[in-house]
Amino acid sequence: MMQDQVASPAMPGAAVHELPQTNEPYHEFSPPVRSSSYASSVDARHRSEDTERAERLARMLGWFSIGLGVAQLLAPRGVSQAAGVGHRPRTMRALGVREIASGIGILTRPRQSAWLWARVAGDAMDLALLALAGRGAMNDRRRLNLVTAAVAGVTALDVLSSIQSQRQTYETAEPTTLHVEKSLIINRSPEDCYRFWHDFESFPRFMKHVESVRITGDNRMHWKAKGPAGLSIEWNAELTADEPSRYLAWRSVEGSDVDNAGSVHFEPAPGARGTIVRVALQYSPPGGKAGAVIARLFGEEPSQQIEEDLRRFKWLIETGEIPTTIGQSAGTRSVASRLLFRKGEPG
Repeated sequence: MMQDQVASPAMPGAAVHELPQTNEPYHEFSPPVRSSSYASSVDARHRSEDTERAERLARMLGWFSIGLGVAQLLAPRGVSQAAGVGHRPRTMRALGVREIASGIGILTRPRQSAWLWARVAGDAMDLALLALAGRGAMNDRRRLNLVTAAVAGVTALDVLSSIQSQRQTYETAEPTTLHVEKSLIINRSPEDCYRFWHDFESFPRFMKHVESVRITGDNRMHWKAKGPAGLSIEWNAELTADEPSRYLAWRSVEGSDVDNAGSVHFEPAPGARGTIVRVALQYSPPGGKAGAVIARLFGEEPSQQIEEDLRRFKWLIETGEIPTTIGQSAGTRSVASRLLFRKGEPG
């Protein structure tokens, strides 16, 4: 039966808090909902204003790109003289074609963000060409410096517009909830596994992507984890169910960066062969499906995390340590080893 009190065995004398009564493991996932319709309307208005400003800037850059490209195509000599560089009509016309293509792509908006980033790449090319032109003794250094400053300014606008467009794409992406379930047989009793897992502040020992877990009281914890591209993500979670030696369940609270909920079950393995530890997770990545794809590209996808964390949990509870190849000499790694394990990780 469900216990109506919980206290972490890793924290003697910790305050005891009541938990809601339930006879079933916690599975349902419902992301936090704002309680104020006024706050929601204000957020929606701000998002609409941000979107409108981002689109205005993108349109301006699109028309600017087309105008510059037409000038480079029709008057390559004049543009070269204005920039203070030698007359290279083929190069100038090629740059004009690139500018026109980028401008049309931005204005037609099938993949606006991609075309904006293409402009950023073009800006980098232009700056490199200007730097090379600056080495020529026959070129006008004064005009070159002015044009370089102008291109640098446009580059800053292009980067800003690209980031804004990409952010709008993520915010308007279709919401999605990912469901992940992993299990592993541990050669320890359910009581030992539960006790070890219940020491929440020790999670970073076997959860590679978790930086810290801090008990804040009232069955709540503050999590800090590593996100894609080296970013950090923080959220608060609450313990929603706790049945000693059987299962734990949790969910994020309102205002969290990542909406998530999950549970871990400790089931006796058949034939008294230890414990089946089964972890179930439901989570909504920021940016919906687009965010989920980015997470997979950076190797931060939850399914990968849980599988690796369970493997580390098994090693740690069974042997007291997590094996590593860091600092050890080794021969050529097999293809399977390179695919399954990152360099310096167990295996």
